[in-house]
Amino acid sequence: MTKLLKKAFEEASKLPEIEQNSLAKWMLEELEADKKWDETFAESEDILDQLADEALEAHKQGKTKPLDIDKL
Repeated sequence: MTKLLKKAFEEASKLPEIEQNSLAKWMLEELEADKKWDETFAESEDILDQLADEALEAHKQGKTKPLDIDKL
């Protein structure tokens, strides 16, 4: 455990029990959300590669045009 995390837990331990539980619940939810995001992103990597390849191929075939910011 890092020094900073240890300090955070020490400070959190001074909070009333209800606030400690709220903080713990929030932390666990955040960790779970990060885990799900990592899993989802890992699964989509092949799709992103395929889309990038398709975009490059379309560009090579002259099917694309430069972005004109004034026309946005």
